Amino acid sequence: MKPLVAAALVSMMIGGARSAHAELPVGQAAPPFTLEASMGGKDFTFSMTEALKKGPVVLYFYPAAFTPGCTVEAHDFAEAADEFHALGATVIGVSMDDLDKLRRFSVSECRSKFPVAADSKGIVTAEYDAKTVGATHANRISYVIVPDGKIRMSYTDRSPDEHVSRALAAVREWKTAQKN
Repeated sequence: MKPLVAAALVSMMIGGARSAHAELPVGQAAPPFTLEASMGGKDFTFSMTEALKKGPVVLYFYPAAFTPGCTVEAHDFAEAADEFHALGATVIGVSMDDLDKLRRFSVSECRSKFPVAADSKGIVTAEYDAKTVGATHANRISYVIVPDGKIRMSYTDRSPDEHVSRALAAVREWKTAQKN
């Protein structure tokens, strides 16, 4: 095998989840789901169908609680939680972590501002095309789903930097369209 080809294959194996991955497309119906979640350390059952009755849902998948990028992303969503709420949107983070771990994460990193849901078997993560190649973690993907159940925005990037701003922009755009 030529060195350049071997290097490309190794690069694809290491970063392949992003390059070979395609999130669910805009306009597609979002799969409904119900998961056990925690907000502020208190457990409850989160239903996508029920949340959509109140307004758009910002659904974001992240690899693992308490990792550096996921902590940054949780802090960013927590800082923007009041703005999402003012726009009528519900924020929910989903990972393949267990509920016990997410209970702590919901308090410390999410600052009790929004819930995180446990998809330890990865069923919902797979339905949203968010499983990593090895299927042990979720990819970092954000969706905005509007009340008709359709995906309004989807964004995949391993970096947490733009997920919140893109989701906010999509919710604002949807809100403006509703007024017209």
